[in-house]
Amino acid sequence: MAKRSFLFLQGPHGPFFDRLGQQLRAAGAGVWRVGFNRGDRAFWSDAGSYIPFTAPQADWPETFRKLIGERSVSDLVLYGDTRPVHAEAVRIARQYGLRIHVFEEGYLRPYWVTYERGGSNGHSRLIETPISRMRAMLGDTTAQAPDPDPRWGDLRAHVFYGALYHWYVMLLNGGYPHFRPHRSLNVRQEFQLYLQRLLLLPLHATERILATRRIDRGGFPYHLVLLQLEHDSSFQHHGPFRTMTDFLECCLKGFAEGAPPHHHLVFKAHPLDDGRAPIRSDLRRLAKAYGLSNRVHFVRGGKLAQLLGPARSAITVNSTAGQQVLWRGIPLRTFGAAVYAKPELVSSQPLPAFFAKPDAPDRKAYATFRRYLLDTSQVPGSFYSRAGRTQLLRRAADMMLCTRDPYDTLNAASGQQIVDLSTRKRNMQTGFH
Repeated sequence: MAKRSFLFLQGPHGPFFDRLGQQLRAAGAGVWRVGFNRGDRAFWSDAGSYIPFTAPQADWPETFRKLIGERSVSDLVLYGDTRPVHAEAVRIARQYGLRIHVFEEGYLRPYWVTYERGGSNGHSRLIETPISRMRAMLGDTTAQAPDPDPRWGDLRAHVFYGALYHWYVMLLNGGYPHFRPHRSLNVRQEFQLYLQRLLLLPLHATERILATRRIDRGGFPYHLVLLQLEHDSSFQHHGPFRTMTDFLECCLKGFAEGAPPHHHLVFKAHPLDDGRAPIRSDLRRLAKAYGLSNRVHFVRGGKLAQLLGPARSAITVNSTAGQQVLWRGIPLRTFGAAVYAKPELVSSQPLPAFFAKPDAPDRKAYATFRRYLLDTSQVPGSFYSRAGRTQLLRRAADMMLCTRDPYDTLNAASGQQIVDLSTRKRNMQTGFH
Protein backbone atom coordinates (compact mmCIF):
# COMPACT_ATOMS: atom_id res chain seq x y z
CA MET A 1 0.00 0.00 0.00
CA ALA A 2 1.30 3.47 -0.93
CA LYS A 3 2.32 5.73 1.94
CA ARG A 4 -0.39 8.21 2.93
CA SER A 5 0.51 11.89 2.63
CA PHE A 6 -1.65 14.42 4.53
CA LEU A 7 -1.74 18.09 3.52
CA PHE A 8 -3.16 20.36 6.24
CA LEU A 9 -4.66 23.75 5.43
CA GLN A 10 -6.07 26.17 8.02
CA GLY A 11 -7.21 24.71 11.32
CA PRO A 12 -8.88 25.86 14.52
CA HIS A 13 -6.93 28.47 16.48
CA GLY A 14 -4.40 26.82 18.74
CA PRO A 15 -2.18 23.70 18.65
CA PHE A 16 -4.69 20.99 17.71
CA PHE A 17 -3.62 20.58 14.06
CA ASP A 18 0.04 20.51 15.09
CA ARG A 19 -0.54 17.74 17.63
CA LEU A 20 -2.66 15.80 15.15
CA GLY A 21 0.07 16.06 12.50
CA GLN A 22 2.61 14.70 14.98
CA GLN A 23 0.44 11.64 15.58
CA LEU A 24 -0.02 10.96 11.86
CA ARG A 25 3.72 11.33 11.33
CA ALA A 26 4.37 8.84 14.15
CA ALA A 27 1.98 6.43 12.40
CA GLY A 28 4.24 6.52 9.31
CA ALA A 29 2.34 9.03 7.17
CA GLY A 30 3.77 12.05 5.40
CA VAL A 31 2.49 15.33 6.85
CA TRP A 32 2.62 18.85 5.37
CA ARG A 33 1.06 22.14 6.34
CA VAL A 34 0.24 25.11 4.11
CA GLY A 35 0.16 28.40 6.01
CA PHE A 36 -1.50 31.55 4.72
CA ASN A 37 -0.37 33.94 7.46
CA ARG A 38 1.88 34.22 10.49
CA GLY A 39 -0.84 32.91 12.79
CA ASP A 40 -0.86 29.62 10.88
CA ARG A 41 2.92 29.37 11.26
CA ALA A 42 2.85 30.15 14.99
CA PHE A 43 0.89 27.01 15.77
CA TRP A 44 2.90 24.57 13.61
CA SER A 45 6.04 23.30 15.34
CA ASP A 46 7.79 21.42 12.49
CA ALA A 47 9.48 23.98 10.22
CA GLY A 48 10.55 21.33 7.70
CA SER A 49 6.96 20.41 6.83
CA TYR A 50 5.60 23.96 6.75
CA ILE A 51 4.84 25.47 3.31
CA PRO A 52 4.12 29.23 3.33
CA PHE A 53 1.73 30.48 0.67
CA THR A 54 2.78 34.08 0.02
CA ALA A 55 1.46 34.61 -3.52
CA PRO A 56 -1.79 36.37 -4.48
CA GLN A 57 -4.89 34.29 -3.82
CA ALA A 58 -5.51 34.00 -7.57
CA ASP A 59 -2.43 31.74 -7.70
CA TRP A 60 -3.76 29.34 -5.07
CA PRO A 61 -5.50 26.80 -7.37
CA GLU A 62 -2.36 26.24 -9.46
CA THR A 63 -0.17 26.15 -6.35
CA PHE A 64 -2.43 23.56 -4.78
CA ARG A 65 -2.34 21.37 -7.87
CA LYS A 66 1.47 21.47 -7.87
CA LEU A 67 1.60 20.55 -4.19
CA ILE A 68 -0.57 17.50 -4.83
CA GLY A 69 1.98 16.22 -7.33
CA GLU A 70 5.17 17.34 -5.59
CA ARG A 71 4.18 15.97 -2.16
CA SER A 72 2.25 12.93 -3.47
CA VAL A 73 -0.76 14.14 -1.49
CA SER A 74 -3.40 11.51 -0.79
CA ASP A 75 -5.38 13.31 1.94
CA LEU A 76 -6.53 16.90 2.47
CA VAL A 77 -7.18 18.11 6.04
CA LEU A 78 -9.02 21.33 6.89
CA TYR A 79 -11.22 23.06 9.43
CA GLY A 80 -14.48 24.03 7.75
CA ASP A 81 -15.02 23.82 4.01
CA THR A 82 -16.48 27.20 3.00
CA ARG A 83 -13.71 29.81 3.34
CA PRO A 84 -12.44 30.58 -0.20
CA VAL A 85 -9.06 28.80 -0.06
CA HIS A 86 -10.71 25.72 1.43
CA ALA A 87 -13.64 25.65 -0.98
CA GLU A 88 -11.24 25.86 -3.94
CA ALA A 89 -9.01 23.15 -2.48
CA VAL A 90 -11.99 20.84 -1.91
CA ARG A 91 -13.12 21.32 -5.51
CA ILE A 92 -9.68 20.40 -6.86
CA ALA A 93 -9.17 17.58 -4.35
CA ARG A 94 -12.33 15.91 -5.64
CA GLN A 95 -10.94 16.07 -9.18
CA TYR A 96 -7.80 14.27 -8.02
CA GLY A 97 -9.67 11.71 -5.93
CA LEU A 98 -8.14 12.78 -2.61
CA ARG A 99 -9.66 11.88 0.73
CA ILE A 100 -11.06 15.08 2.25
CA HIS A 101 -11.02 15.27 6.06
CA VAL A 102 -13.17 18.07 7.47
CA PHE A 103 -13.13 19.07 11.14
CA GLU A 104 -15.77 21.41 12.51
CA GLU A 105 -17.29 22.48 15.80
CA GLY A 106 -19.45 19.70 17.16
CA TYR A 107 -22.98 19.18 15.96
CA LEU A 108 -23.46 18.22 19.62
CA ARG A 109 -21.27 20.96 21.06
CA PRO A 110 -19.56 21.94 23.24
CA TYR A 111 -18.37 18.51 24.42
CA TRP A 112 -17.83 16.94 21.01
CA VAL A 113 -16.26 18.02 17.72
CA THR A 114 -17.31 16.96 14.24
CA TYR A 115 -15.17 14.85 11.91
CA GLU A 116 -16.51 14.04 8.44
CA ARG A 117 -15.22 13.18 4.98
CA GLY A 118 -16.05 15.33 1.98
CA GLY A 119 -17.91 18.19 3.68
CA SER A 120 -19.64 19.45 6.81
CA ASN A 121 -22.77 21.38 7.80
CA GLY A 122 -24.74 22.03 4.60
CA HIS A 123 -22.29 19.84 2.66
CA SER A 124 -22.52 16.91 5.09
CA ARG A 125 -23.76 13.46 4.08
CA LEU A 126 -26.20 13.80 6.97
CA ILE A 127 -28.27 16.26 4.95
CA GLU A 128 -29.36 13.50 2.57
CA THR A 129 -29.56 10.66 5.12
CA PRO A 130 -33.14 10.03 6.32
CA ILE A 131 -33.79 8.98 9.89
CA SER A 132 -35.24 5.69 8.65
CA ARG A 133 -31.82 4.85 7.19
CA MET A 134 -30.11 5.83 10.45
CA ARG A 135 -32.49 3.60 12.39
CA ALA A 136 -31.72 0.65 10.12
CA MET A 137 -27.97 1.14 10.55
CA LEU A 138 -28.21 1.36 14.33
CA GLY A 139 -30.32 -1.75 14.72
CA ASP A 140 -31.55 -2.36 18.25
CA THR A 141 -28.81 -0.55 20.12
CA THR A 142 -29.93 1.21 23.29
CA ALA A 143 -26.49 2.11 24.66
CA GLN A 144 -26.12 5.61 26.02
CA ALA A 145 -23.06 7.81 25.50
CA PRO A 146 -21.06 8.57 28.65
CA ASP A 147 -21.37 12.02 30.21
CA PRO A 148 -18.71 14.38 28.82
CA ASP A 149 -16.08 16.11 30.93
CA PRO A 150 -17.32 19.68 31.61
CA ARG A 151 -13.82 21.12 31.10
CA TRP A 152 -13.80 20.28 27.40
CA GLY A 153 -15.80 23.32 26.32
CA ASP A 154 -13.63 26.04 27.86
CA LEU A 155 -14.76 29.34 26.30
CA ARG A 156 -11.80 31.24 27.76
CA ALA A 157 -9.31 29.01 25.93
CA HIS A 158 -11.23 29.52 22.69
CA VAL A 159 -11.16 33.30 23.02
CA PHE A 160 -7.50 33.32 24.14
CA TYR A 161 -6.27 31.35 21.12
CA GLY A 162 -8.36 33.51 18.80
CA ALA A 163 -6.81 36.69 20.22
CA LEU A 164 -3.27 35.23 20.05
CA TYR A 165 -3.73 34.11 16.45
CA HIS A 166 -4.84 37.55 15.33
CA TRP A 167 -2.03 39.20 17.31
CA TYR A 168 0.50 37.25 15.22
CA VAL A 169 -1.26 38.17 11.99
CA MET A 170 -1.59 41.82 12.95
CA LEU A 171 2.02 42.44 14.07
CA LEU A 172 4.24 39.79 12.43
CA ASN A 173 2.66 39.13 9.05
CA GLY A 174 5.26 40.86 6.88
CA GLY A 175 6.18 37.65 5.04
CA TYR A 176 2.63 37.26 3.70
CA PRO A 177 2.02 40.47 1.73
CA HIS A 178 -1.02 39.17 -0.16
CA PHE A 179 -2.90 37.66 2.78
CA ARG A 180 -6.52 38.73 3.03
CA PRO A 181 -8.84 37.45 5.80
CA HIS A 182 -11.87 35.46 4.66
CA ARG A 183 -14.15 37.72 6.71
CA SER A 184 -15.13 41.33 6.07
CA LEU A 185 -13.15 42.88 8.95
CA ASN A 186 -9.41 43.43 8.74
CA VAL A 187 -7.01 41.66 11.08
CA ARG A 188 -6.59 44.62 13.46
CA GLN A 189 -10.36 44.87 13.88
CA GLU A 190 -10.60 41.11 14.48
CA PHE A 191 -7.85 41.27 17.12
CA GLN A 192 -9.47 44.23 18.87
CA LEU A 193 -12.80 42.40 19.01
CA TYR A 194 -11.19 39.25 20.45
CA LEU A 195 -9.29 41.29 23.04
CA GLN A 196 -12.40 43.30 23.94
CA ARG A 197 -14.37 40.08 24.31
CA LEU A 198 -11.72 38.61 26.60
CA LEU A 199 -11.53 41.73 28.81
CA LEU A 200 -15.29 42.19 29.06
CA LEU A 201 -16.15 38.61 30.02
CA PRO A 202 -16.89 39.55 33.67
CA LEU A 203 -19.12 42.50 32.69
CA HIS A 204 -21.00 40.46 30.13
CA ALA A 205 -21.52 37.71 32.69
CA THR A 206 -23.15 40.23 35.03
CA GLU A 207 -25.41 41.55 32.27
CA ARG A 208 -26.42 38.01 31.39
CA ILE A 209 -27.28 37.10 34.98
CA LEU A 210 -29.48 40.19 35.38
CA ALA A 211 -31.28 39.67 32.05
CA THR A 212 -31.89 35.99 32.79
CA ARG A 213 -33.20 36.84 36.25
CA ARG A 214 -35.72 39.32 34.79
CA ILE A 215 -37.01 36.67 32.41
CA ASP A 216 -37.09 33.99 35.09
CA ARG A 217 -39.04 36.19 37.50
CA GLY A 218 -41.34 37.63 34.84
CA GLY A 219 -43.65 34.62 34.83
CA PHE A 220 -44.65 35.11 31.18
CA PRO A 221 -44.68 32.41 28.47
CA TYR A 222 -41.86 33.00 26.00
CA HIS A 223 -40.32 31.76 22.77
CA LEU A 224 -36.55 31.64 22.35
CA VAL A 225 -34.56 32.82 19.31
CA LEU A 226 -31.09 31.24 19.08
CA LEU A 227 -28.79 33.72 17.39
CA GLN A 228 -25.63 32.84 15.50
CA LEU A 229 -22.57 34.82 14.49
CA GLU A 230 -23.41 36.83 11.39
CA HIS A 231 -20.01 35.97 9.86
CA ASP A 232 -20.32 32.24 10.63
CA SER A 233 -20.15 29.97 7.60
CA SER A 234 -23.40 28.18 8.47
CA PHE A 235 -25.30 31.48 8.59
CA GLN A 236 -23.65 32.92 5.46
CA HIS A 237 -23.41 29.85 3.21
CA HIS A 238 -26.23 27.57 4.38
CA GLY A 239 -29.02 30.01 5.25
CA PRO A 240 -31.36 32.42 3.40
CA PHE A 241 -30.49 35.65 5.23
CA ARG A 242 -27.82 38.12 4.14
CA THR A 243 -27.54 39.86 7.51
CA MET A 244 -28.56 39.18 11.10
CA THR A 245 -30.89 42.19 10.88
CA ASP A 246 -32.89 40.39 8.18
CA PHE A 247 -33.33 37.40 10.48
CA LEU A 248 -34.30 39.57 13.46
CA GLU A 249 -37.00 41.30 11.44
CA CYS A 250 -38.33 37.97 10.15
CA CYS A 251 -38.72 36.70 13.71
CA LEU A 252 -40.33 39.88 15.04
CA LYS A 253 -42.76 40.12 12.15
CA GLY A 254 -43.89 36.51 12.56
CA PHE A 255 -44.21 36.95 16.31
CA ALA A 256 -46.28 40.12 15.95
CA GLU A 257 -48.64 38.39 13.50
CA GLY A 258 -49.11 35.06 15.25
CA ALA A 259 -48.09 34.94 18.92
CA PRO A 260 -50.68 35.25 21.69
CA PRO A 261 -50.58 38.83 23.07
CA HIS A 262 -49.31 37.75 26.50
CA HIS A 263 -46.32 35.81 25.10
CA HIS A 264 -42.79 37.27 24.99
CA LEU A 265 -39.82 36.75 22.64
CA VAL A 266 -36.29 36.20 23.99
CA PHE A 267 -33.23 36.60 21.76
CA LYS A 268 -30.13 34.77 23.02
CA ALA A 269 -26.79 35.86 21.54
CA HIS A 270 -24.10 33.39 20.53
CA PRO A 271 -21.53 32.82 23.33
CA LEU A 272 -18.78 34.22 21.05
CA ASP A 273 -20.73 37.26 19.87
CA ASP A 274 -18.31 40.20 19.83
CA GLY A 275 -20.62 43.07 18.93
CA ARG A 276 -19.69 43.43 15.26
CA ALA A 277 -23.37 43.07 14.32
CA PRO A 278 -25.59 45.75 15.99
CA ILE A 279 -28.04 43.23 17.42
CA ARG A 280 -29.17 45.16 20.50
CA SER A 281 -29.81 48.44 18.72
CA ASP A 282 -31.55 46.67 15.82
CA LEU A 283 -33.77 44.78 18.26
CA ARG A 284 -34.82 47.98 20.02
CA ARG A 285 -35.62 49.68 16.71
CA LEU A 286 -37.51 46.72 15.22
CA ALA A 287 -39.40 45.89 18.41
CA LYS A 288 -40.66 49.47 18.56
CA ALA A 289 -41.69 49.36 14.90
CA TYR A 290 -43.77 46.21 15.47
CA GLY A 291 -45.25 47.39 18.77
CA LEU A 292 -43.35 44.79 20.80
CA SER A 293 -41.03 46.91 22.96
CA ASN A 294 -42.31 45.49 26.25
CA ARG A 295 -42.31 41.86 25.04
CA VAL A 296 -38.80 41.49 23.58
CA HIS A 297 -35.71 40.56 25.61
CA PHE A 298 -32.01 40.14 24.82
CA VAL A 299 -29.60 37.83 26.66
CA ARG A 300 -25.88 38.03 25.98
CA GLY A 301 -24.39 34.55 25.48
CA GLY A 302 -23.96 32.12 28.35
CA LYS A 303 -25.36 28.64 28.91
CA LEU A 304 -28.54 27.75 27.07
CA ALA A 305 -30.12 25.23 29.46
CA GLN A 306 -31.57 27.72 31.95
CA LEU A 307 -33.44 29.61 29.23
CA LEU A 308 -34.52 26.52 27.31
CA GLY A 309 -36.30 24.77 30.16
CA PRO A 310 -39.42 27.00 30.30
CA ALA A 311 -39.41 28.00 26.58
CA ARG A 312 -42.56 27.27 24.56
CA SER A 313 -40.61 26.99 21.30
CA ALA A 314 -37.31 27.94 19.69
CA ILE A 315 -36.31 29.51 16.37
CA THR A 316 -32.95 29.56 14.62
CA VAL A 317 -31.44 29.72 11.16
CA ASN A 318 -29.39 26.55 11.55
CA SER A 319 -27.50 26.80 14.85
CA THR A 320 -26.13 23.59 16.34
CA ALA A 321 -27.85 24.72 19.54
CA GLY A 322 -31.02 23.46 17.88
CA GLN A 323 -29.93 20.02 19.02
CA GLN A 324 -30.38 21.03 22.65
CA VAL A 325 -33.90 22.17 21.79
CA LEU A 326 -34.76 18.83 20.19
CA TRP A 327 -33.19 16.85 23.04
CA ARG A 328 -35.72 18.51 25.37
CA GLY A 329 -38.64 17.86 23.02
CA ILE A 330 -39.29 21.59 22.44
CA PRO A 331 -40.80 22.66 19.08
CA LEU A 332 -38.16 24.06 16.73
CA ARG A 333 -38.39 26.15 13.54
CA THR A 334 -35.33 26.46 11.30
CA PHE A 335 -34.66 28.42 8.11
CA GLY A 336 -31.35 27.15 6.73
CA ALA A 337 -29.72 23.84 5.88
CA ALA A 338 -28.88 21.93 9.07
CA VAL A 339 -27.96 18.31 9.63
CA TYR A 340 -30.87 17.93 12.08
CA ALA A 341 -33.47 19.63 9.84
CA LYS A 342 -35.45 16.43 9.24
CA PRO A 343 -39.24 16.44 8.78
CA GLU A 344 -39.68 14.36 11.94
CA LEU A 345 -37.75 16.92 14.00
CA VAL A 346 -38.30 20.51 12.86
CA SER A 347 -41.48 22.37 11.99
CA SER A 348 -42.17 23.68 8.50
CA GLN A 349 -45.09 25.88 9.61
CA PRO A 350 -45.27 29.53 8.53
CA LEU A 351 -43.77 31.53 11.37
CA PRO A 352 -47.05 33.15 12.58
CA ALA A 353 -48.68 29.72 12.79
CA PHE A 354 -45.62 28.34 14.57
CA PHE A 355 -45.77 31.03 17.23
CA ALA A 356 -49.51 30.44 17.64
CA LYS A 357 -49.39 26.63 17.97
CA PRO A 358 -46.00 25.03 17.19
CA ASP A 359 -45.64 21.43 16.02
CA ALA A 360 -43.57 19.34 18.44
CA PRO A 361 -40.68 17.09 17.34
CA ASP A 362 -40.80 13.28 17.34
CA ARG A 363 -38.69 12.49 20.40
CA LYS A 364 -38.03 8.88 19.40
CA ALA A 365 -36.81 10.05 16.00
CA TYR A 366 -34.47 12.52 17.66
CA ALA A 367 -33.10 9.81 19.96
CA THR A 368 -32.24 7.82 16.83
CA PHE A 369 -30.63 10.82 15.17
CA ARG A 370 -28.54 11.68 18.23
CA ARG A 371 -27.40 8.08 18.69
CA TYR A 372 -26.38 7.96 15.01
CA LEU A 373 -24.27 11.12 15.41
CA LEU A 374 -22.55 9.79 18.53
CA ASP A 375 -21.75 6.51 16.78
CA THR A 376 -20.28 8.24 13.71
CA SER A 377 -19.10 11.83 13.30
CA GLN A 378 -19.10 13.21 16.87
CA VAL A 379 -15.75 12.79 18.63
CA PRO A 380 -15.45 13.50 22.40
CA GLY A 381 -13.23 16.45 23.25
CA SER A 382 -12.59 19.99 22.06
CA PHE A 383 -10.05 21.93 19.99
CA TYR A 384 -9.18 24.52 22.60
CA SER A 385 -8.94 23.34 26.22
CA ARG A 386 -5.99 21.11 27.12
CA ALA A 387 -8.15 18.35 28.59
CA GLY A 388 -10.54 18.37 25.62
CA ARG A 389 -7.72 18.41 23.07
CA THR A 390 -6.03 15.44 24.74
CA GLN A 391 -9.27 13.46 24.65
CA LEU A 392 -9.91 14.35 21.01
CA LEU A 393 -6.44 13.26 19.92
CA ARG A 394 -7.01 9.79 21.36
CA ARG A 395 -9.38 9.04 18.47
CA ALA A 396 -8.87 11.57 15.68
CA ALA A 397 -5.76 10.12 13.99
CA ASP A 398 -7.15 6.58 13.92
CA MET A 399 -10.38 7.83 12.36
CA MET A 400 -8.39 9.61 9.65
CA LEU A 401 -6.20 6.58 8.95
CA CYS A 402 -9.23 4.32 8.58
CA THR A 403 -10.06 3.58 4.94
CA ARG A 404 -13.76 4.20 5.59
CA ASP A 405 -15.37 7.40 6.78
CA PRO A 406 -17.38 7.26 10.05
CA TYR A 407 -20.72 6.73 8.32
CA ASP A 408 -19.46 3.92 6.09
CA THR A 409 -17.77 2.33 9.09
CA LEU A 410 -21.12 2.07 10.87
CA ASN A 411 -22.82 0.88 7.70
CA ALA A 412 -20.24 -1.87 7.28
CA ALA A 413 -20.55 -2.92 10.92
CA SER A 414 -24.33 -3.01 10.59
CA GLY A 415 -24.11 -5.13 7.45
CA GLN A 416 -21.72 -7.53 9.17
CA GLN A 417 -24.10 -7.81 12.09
CA ILE A 418 -26.94 -8.71 9.73
CA VAL A 419 -24.79 -11.39 8.07
CA ASP A 420 -23.77 -12.81 11.46
CA LEU A 421 -27.37 -13.00 12.66
CA SER A 422 -28.58 -14.69 9.48
CA THR A 423 -25.68 -17.17 9.62
CA ARG A 424 -26.45 -18.02 13.25
CA LYS A 425 -30.11 -18.60 12.41
CA ARG A 426 -29.18 -20.91 9.50
CA ASN A 427 -26.76 -22.88 11.67
CA MET A 428 -29.40 -23.37 14.35
CA GLN A 429 -31.83 -24.67 11.73
CA THR A 430 -29.29 -27.20 10.43
CA GLY A 431 -28.03 -28.29 13.85
CA PHE A 432 -24.60 -26.61 13.69
CA HIS A 433 -23.62 -24.40 16.64
